[in-house]
Parts: sequence; structure tokens; C-alpha cells
Amino acid sequence: MKHLVISTTFLVLFFASCDNNDSDTSPAELNLVTSSNTSGKITLTNLLATSPMVKSFAIASLDAEGVSYDAETDAVTIASRTNNQLETYSGIKTAFTAGSTSLSVALSSATGEFTNARETAVSGNLVVVAQDQLASNGLINKLFVYQKSTTGFSLIKTFTTTFKLWGIHIDGADLYAVADLTGDLVQFKNFMTTVSGTITATKRVTIAGLIRTHGITYSPADDVMILTDVASAASATDGGLIIIKNFSTVFASTAAAGTIAVTNQVRIYGSNSLLGNPVDVAYDSVTKNIYVAERLNAGGQVLTYSFPVASGDFAPVNARAEAGVTSIFVLRR
Repeated sequence: MKHLVISTTFLVLFFASCDNNDSDTSPAELNLVTSSNTSGKITLTNLLATSPMVKSFAIASLDAEGVSYDAETDAVTIASRTNNQLETYSGIKTAFTAGSTSLSVALSSATGEFTNARETAVSGNLVVVAQDQLASNGLINKLFVYQKSTTGFSLIKTFTTTFKLWGIHIDGADLYAVADLTGDLVQFKNFMTTVSGTITATKRVTIAGLIRTHGITYSPADDVMILTDVASAASATDGGLIIIKNFSTVFASTAAAGTIAVTNQVRIYGSNSLLGNPVDVAYDSVTKNIYVAERLNAGGQVLTYSFPVASGDFAPVNARAEAGVTSIFVLRR
């Protein structure tokens, strides 16, 4: 999940919608947060604890996507599909220590500016929401950019896309998005300095062998791009992970409308992987662990994988049940 730099002339985003702030190799914290579309709960896990314990908190949204965590303010933000708004819940570590079982909304955006949210990308005081087309939003795929303040969220920009949205990630000034129902990866260069309106892709490439992508994360520290493949939404056995090492070089050398070959990928697929519908992914560049929100198997699982050196059918090093898990975020600092 990604980072932000603001200059006097323009905004540049570096952030983490579904991965980690991986610039610090001696962290004081390593936290994993998740959200669900069925339980009305978010979870927090301190991964640096001797025996990491998962703590669940009831929130105001039964259906939540795009979870993120801000360690400086100890606050979790989600895109509520129940209330169609951004919601921030403060004091989660305090609640963890106190043994609380629920959290209250501290900040929110206006209701109904977006519907059918699928992902967020957060850094500093900026939050981007990816809206997937649905009858309730006029079948419009759209990106919403919000400014967070002490009183709530203000909508400052919107961008309409020509393809179905799901996962998004911003690296530097550039936005990467997956094209749902395809195996394509889309780049928008200088995203935040673009004027509101219909946004045209700078580059779109196909990932060979990827059936239907959802989750995306990129680590600049390792120059690694990770994408998830849900393949058939009805199958609990055909999902996978695709890892592209030396991504900046591979992507730059692939022509627009070209294909990133399987030879440039490390792939985790197969029955041992427990991947059916992996809808979101996060990565920690220090431990090299990959974290996946698997929506279908066992009604929802959080899966952890060691970084593979070659393609194969690898079992996760850890798997825990989490009903309806849809988004996952890892923050190291």
C-alpha cells in the first residue's frame, strides 16, 4: 500500500492500497488489517508480536472494501459498500489493548458519491476510490479522489474509465489499475496532475495466462509487481498469484497492447495453494511475505505465502478463516 509526496507545484502519490510502506527495514510496527463484505467487522494483527493475535472489531458497515491503516493517527479507513461512503475508525490499537469489540465512525465522506466501491489507495490525506460499474451508478467505472481533513472527506477529482475497475495502485505519479474481466494491467502516467474527466490509459498490456485479475500491489523496494487471478468466480480451485520481478524493466520493454510473457512471471497455482478467488493482495519487502484475501475457499481466508523462487503449486505458510474477507493491508514502519 503506497506513499505520498506533495510539492509546491503538483501532487505526487506514493501509496499503499493493498500493500506495505516498505521503505523502513527496522520497523517499530508491522500491522495487518482486513475488511469483510459479510461480517460487518475489520481485523487488526500485530505481526511483530511473539504470538500474533487477530482482533476483530464490529463497524458500521456490513460490506466493506479497500481497507487501509494509518499508524500515525491509529485509524482505519474503509470504503463502505453498505453506506456508499468513506469511513474512518480511530483508536484501533487503543481498542485492541482495552479489549473493545467495536469501533465508531470518526470521519466520513458524503453518502452516495460512489457506489460499488472495490478498492482504495491511501497516502497522507488523499484517498482514491475505485468504483466498478453497477446499475446503481449508471454502469460507470470511475475513480474518485478525496482529501481528508479533521472534519471528513472532500471530493476533489473524478475520472471515468473505459474499462471495469477493481484493484488500483499508485507508484510515484503513476496509477496502475487492473481491468476486471481480463488479464490486463493499465497504467495512467501523471495521474494526479490530470484534469477530471474521462481518463485515457497511457499503456495497457496483457499478462499472459492471467484469466481475470482483481488484486494488485507493487513494491518499489524490490521492483516487484504482484497480481491475483480469480479466474472463474464459481471455482474454488483455479485462482492464482502472478509475481513479476524487475517489473519496471519488464513493463517498459513491453509495447502498448503487448503481452508480458509467462517467462517473465513467477506463478503460484494449484490445489495446494488454496487459491480460488484471491481478491486482494499485500506484500512486505522485509520478510518477503505475500498476504492474500481469499474470498471463496472456506467462506473466506487470510493466506500467507513465502516469496517463491520459481513457479509451482505452493501451500501457504499460514491460513486462517475470516468470513467474507475482501481487502487486506500491511503497513511496516
